[in-house]
Amino acid sequence: MEFNTQPMEIGSPSSQRKLGRGKIEIKRIENTTNRQVTFCKRRNGLLKKAYELSVLCDAEVALIVFSSRGRLYEYANQSVKGTIDRYKKAYSDQSGAGSVAEANAQYYQQESMKLRKNICSLNDSNKHMMGEGLTELKPKELKNLEAKLERSISRIRSKKNELLFAEIEFMQKREIELHNNNQFLQARISENERAEQSMSLMPGANEYEFVSSQSYDSRNYFQALQPNTHYQRQDHTPLQLV
Repeated sequence: MEFNTQPMEIGSPSSQRKLGRGKIEIKRIENTTNRQVTFCKRRNGLLKKAYELSVLCDAEVALIVFSSRGRLYEYANQSVKGTIDRYKKAYSDQSGAGSVAEANAQYYQQESMKLRKNICSLNDSNKHMMGEGLTELKPKELKNLEAKLERSISRIRSKKNELLFAEIEFMQKREIELHNNNQFLQARISENERAEQSMSLMPGANEYEFVSSQSYDSRNYFQALQPNTHYQRQDHTPLQLV
């Protein structure tokens, strides 16, 4: 058996069949079903690519697609209207001296001004919540601030009560467990005391004590019955032979 060891050219038809699908001719698809299927697939791929471009490159992307039946499909990481307005601002004034870079600079300056205003308003709101800078507020604004504080206090109290009730429930369960353990230990102690009393009242223990006492007494008795070989010494006159 012989094998073909010659290198295969990349552009050959056989390489296209083995490496993947070959290129298709770009023209209108006559079959309605195939055209609709291709539209759905290519549309989803285009939307996916637009999303990836906006995330990976931090780009502002707006995509608008109309199908052959007039249905609208769109994608925008900011907003379609905002992107269109930015496009109009960038290319509306063709006779002016401003370029695309200048238009972008103006756009970013406007955005930074909006952000600064938002930051200032948030700082003022925080100061008012802390009770500072209230002299510049009107009675209606003070009333709204009071309502906000009351709602915040009610939410804080409800959360605090929820935590307290949970802690009380836990402590009650713990108390029940400790009470059950205490009763169990008391029952064990009572059982041990009853067992000791029953062991002290058993007849074998009394007989052992009686026998031990009798053995001691009999031993003393036998010692008392032994003959006394010690006599008192008396003075006798010696006998003399006449």
